[in-house]
Amino acid sequence: MSLVHRLIVIALLALLLSGCMQRPTPPTPTLYAQLGGEAGVAAIVEDFTYRLAGDDEVVVFFANSNIDRFVASLEEQICHLSDGPCVYSGPPMDRAHQHMGITDAHFNALVEHMQQTLIDQGVPPGPRNRLLGRLARLHADIMSLQ
Repeated sequence: MSLVHRLIVIALLALLLSGCMQRPTPPTPTLYAQLGGEAGVAAIVEDFTYRLAGDDEVVVFFANSNIDRFVASLEEQICHLSDGPCVYSGPPMDRAHQHMGITDAHFNALVEHMQQTLIDQGVPPGPRNRLLGRLARLHADIMSLQ
């Protein structure tokens, strides 16, 4: 085999082997980042809050609430649940919702409002479903003392 052929074979082998090497995959962004970070979570909570205000069946649960505190707490909770930099400092869900008389119909209405909010805010299906799944885990605590 001539020197030129050997160099071609070596170059082809090097090219083939370089294709076999694993390339590091970029880290998957957190759910928080996929929701748009701080600005995205704030927009989601604002949209969701307006939807609640427009629903006569659920707005009654917020009649005596400090809306600014509710918004800040919900932003913090969504940030925390979506692996953002926040730590939820509000009350446990069972205590926050105790004796409110929330039914499954009310809870389902809230879920529908959140789902439509996420759709309207342009959150893709994967992150949307992950957030809804994480929020769904709160159902037992929210409904525990009803």
